Amino acid sequence: MSLLALESVFWGLATDAALIEEARRWQYWRLATMSLLPSVWMLFSLSYARGSYRDFFRQWRYVLMAALVLPVALVAFCPLDWLFVSPSDMDESSMEWVFRVQGGGFALDGLFLGSVVVVLMNLERTFRAAVGTMRWRIKFMILGLVILFGMRAYTSSQEMLRQIMDPSLVALNCGALVVGCVLILRSLFRDVSQVAVFPSKAIVQNSFTALVAGVYLISIAVLFKLTAWIGSFEAKALLLPAALVVVTVIALSDRARMQTRRFISRYFQRPFYDYRTVWRTLTEGIASRVKQPELCHAAVTLISDIFQVLSVTVWLVDDKRENLIFAASTSLSSAPGADMQLRSDEAAAIFQALQAHRHPAEFEMTNEGWAEALRRITPVQFPEHGGSRVCVPLMGSGHLLGVITLADRVGGVFFSLQDFDLLRCVGDQVAAGLLNVQLSHKLLQAKELEAFQTMSAFFVHDLKNTASTLNLMLQNLPIHFDNPDFREDALRGMAKTCEHINDLISRLTLLRHDLQIKPVQSNLNDIVAGVLSSWNGIAGMTLIKNLRPCPLILLDPEQIAKVVTNLVINASEAISKSGEIRVETSQNNGWAVLEVADNGCGMTPEFLNRSLFRAFQTTKKKGLGIGMFQSKMIIEAHGGRIEVESEASKGTSFRVLLPIDQLTK
Repeated sequence: MSLLALESVFWGLATDAALIEEARRWQYWRLATMSLLPSVWMLFSLSYARGSYRDFFRQWRYVLMAALVLPVALVAFCPLDWLFVSPSDMDESSMEWVFRVQGGGFALDGLFLGSVVVVLMNLERTFRAAVGTMRWRIKFMILGLVILFGMRAYTSSQEMLRQIMDPSLVALNCGALVVGCVLILRSLFRDVSQVAVFPSKAIVQNSFTALVAGVYLISIAVLFKLTAWIGSFEAKALLLPAALVVVTVIALSDRARMQTRRFISRYFQRPFYDYRTVWRTLTEGIASRVKQPELCHAAVTLISDIFQVLSVTVWLVDDKRENLIFAASTSLSSAPGADMQLRSDEAAAIFQALQAHRHPAEFEMTNEGWAEALRRITPVQFPEHGGSRVCVPLMGSGHLLGVITLADRVGGVFFSLQDFDLLRCVGDQVAAGLLNVQLSHKLLQAKELEAFQTMSAFFVHDLKNTASTLNLMLQNLPIHFDNPDFREDALRGMAKTCEHINDLISRLTLLRHDLQIKPVQSNLNDIVAGVLSSWNGIAGMTLIKNLRPCPLILLDPEQIAKVVTNLVINASEAISKSGEIRVETSQNNGWAVLEVADNGCGMTPEFLNRSLFRAFQTTKKKGLGIGMFQSKMIIEAHGGRIEVESEASKGTSFRVLLPIDQLTK
C-alpha cells in the first residue's frame, strides 16, 4: 500500500512540475516504484489468508522471480527514451505534461497488467475456497483489493491503448485507492488472525477473473469510446469506480453467484453426463418393473452406478402416511433395526421439510431436526472420505411418496449443480414409476375382484346344477336300493360332494355381494368362548385362553364368529400336533383387542407384506385364499383393523382391534 501511495505521489509531482526535466525525473521514479508492485502484490495474493502458502510459494517461485526481475530490469537498463518521450510543451487545455509511451514503457504496462490479472485470480481463488465465517472475515478485504486492482487494470489498459501517460488517469487510481482503503479498513475490524484457507492449486481453471479479463480485453475499444463520449473527467472519475463497486457487489452476492453458476452450467459448461444414455438406461430399468420392491431395487442400483455412490437407500411413505419404511438399499442387506426407526415427530418433520423443499438437498451440515433424523437412518461407511449426504424427495401427484438418500460417494466428490439437476430428474422419474406401480396395483386388485366375482357367479351356477344332479341321484337311489354296492357308493359320494359344494357356495357367495353387518350389543368374550366351545381342536395340541373383561360393544356376532373361526383354524393348521395356540382378549386405549397367536410354521415377510389379505393368495395346498380376505372385510366393516406379526419357523400372532368408544351403546 505504501508503494501504491508513493507511486501516486510521484505521478502527482510529475504532473505539477514546472520544468520538463523535473517532470521527467518524477515520472521515471514513478515507473521505478511501479516496477516493484507486481512481485510484492503477487507475493501478498499467494499468502493472504492461506494456510498452505508455503506450497504456493514453491510452485510460483519462478513466476515471482520473473515478476520482480523483468519490470525492474526494464526500468533500470532501458534508456529513458525507450520508456517514454518527453513532450515539447505542456497540454494547453490542462496545463499538464503529457508524455508518450515508447516500447519499453509499453512492455512495462503489459507486465503490470498481466500481474494485476494474476493477483485478482489468486484473490478470487482464496475467496472461493473460504466458507462460512472465514468468507465473512475476508470479504471486505477482497472487495477492496478488487476495486483497487480492477481500476489499475483499466488505467494500464488505457495507457497501452492510447500510448500516452494521461495525467487524468492518476485521479482514477487515487479514487480507487481511497475506496479500497476504506473497505480494507472495514475488514480489519473483523478478526482475521484465525483465517486459514486451503484453496486449490488450479488457479486458472474455472476462474471468473480470467473470464472477466478476457471479455474486458476484447471489449476495451468499446469502453474507450464510451469514456470518450462521457467527456467530463469528473463524471468518469465517479462513474467508473461506482460501476466497478456495483458489479463487484453483485458478483459477491450468494444468490447472484448461484444463478450465474446454474446458467453457465446449463448453457455453457460442457456436460459431465451423457444425458441421452443415462435417461435411456434409467427409463428402461424402471419401466420394466411392475412391482414396487423390484422397482426400488432397480432404482438404487441405477442411481449408484450413475452417480458413483456406494450407499443408496429408498424409503417409502407408509399407507397411513405416518412414517418412512425401508424399501431397498445398496448398503443395507435387510430392513434396519429399531435404533434406525423414526419416531412419529421425526417423520412428520421430514414430511414437512421435503414437501416444502421438493429439490435434492444436502443434509450433512444442516442442524434442523429433519436433517438429524435423516442422518440417523443414513449411516455412512466412509465418514471422512465419502463426501456429503444428499436426499432426493420423491413427489407424485403433489404428495410425498418417499425419499432417496445417497452417501459414500466414490472419492468423496461433492455433488455439483449438474449432479443436483440430474438427481431431480431421476427422482421425478422414480416417483412417476412408483405412482404407476401403485395405480397398476389398485387396478389389478379391482380387476382381480371383478374377475373373482364373475368367476364366483359361474361357480355358483355350476355348483347348483351339480347339487341338483346329486339330489336327482338321491331321488333315484330307492330304485337301486337293493344293490348294496350302488347304495354304499352313492351315499358316500353324495355326502362328500354336498359338503364340499356347500362350503364353496358359502365362501364364494360372500364375495358376490357387498358385506352387510347387523350390529347388536354384544360381549366379545362370549363370542370367542362360543367359537372355542364348539371347536374340537387337534389331539395333543395346547390351547391357552385368557379372556379379560371387556365392555359391551356393537358387533355382528355371526360375522365376528367367522373371523374368530378363521383365525383359530389357520393357527391349528400352522402348528404341529404338539404345538400351542393362545387366545386372549383385552382392552387398550379405547380398543377391544382379540389376539390369536401360535408357535407354528409362520409366514415369510414377502407373503406377509404382499399376499396375506388378498383373495386367492394362500400357503395351504387345499386352501382357496378367501378366509383372511373375508376376515379383513368384516373387521374393516366394524371400523377396526387387523395387525399381524409373523416369522418363518417361529409362529404368527394376529391382533384384531375393534373401537370401543365409537361402537359402545
